[in-house]
Amino acid sequence: MSYRSIIYVDGFNLYYGAVRGGPHKWLDLQKYFQMLRPHDQIQKIKYFTALIDGSHRQNQEAYLQALETLPKVEIILGKYKYKSVKCTVSACTFADSREFQVPEEKRSDVNIAIQMVNDAYAGRGDRMVVVSGDSDLVPAIHMVKQEFPSIQITVYVPSRNPKRGAAVEIRSAADKHKTLPLNFLARCQLPDPVRGEPRGVIQKPKSW
Repeated sequence: MSYRSIIYVDGFNLYYGAVRGGPHKWLDLQKYFQMLRPHDQIQKIKYFTALIDGSHRQNQEAYLQALETLPKVEIILGKYKYKSVKCTVSACTFADSREFQVPEEKRSDVNIAIQMVNDAYAGRGDRMVVVSGDSDLVPAIHMVKQEFPSIQITVYVPSRNPKRGAAVEIRSAADKHKTLPLNFLARCQLPDPVRGEPRGVIQKPKSW
């Protein structure tokens, strides 16, 4: 028996936990999750991220444009907001302001939570697959489990680092949990270039 599944991907968790520093950033999410969940009827793969500032913005935009060509992938954007952080290094001898601005991703965890609850109430799936190690998603998982106990929730934590991959809170909240497998990332790369609507020809970034 196959089940209707919806997959929720925390884009930055996936990037920093699984693909950063490796040769497999041009990841075909649809192919990857079809291999990961071969017995599921995947309804939608919802990819949550925010547009970054700086020199890597073009790489990110190219990847998002490539993902837009995949029929089951939906991109949901949050935003970046800068916040002030005070330097706490006691040995620092810098004489001017000890505060500096750092970017912080906003809304992705809220967006994932809203989508999960909305999909549950709309009856869009029998299973939910969450790709994240973020404990901020625990209340949403608890809400879905409380109101819809028949929906099975599986968490995949993307992590090459065992300490980062512990993610005890979110693992404990789900029905099942696993570390996201990396062994077939190489087999699930997008073509280069990607050709398709609505963007035409999209080239893989040279640095990737």
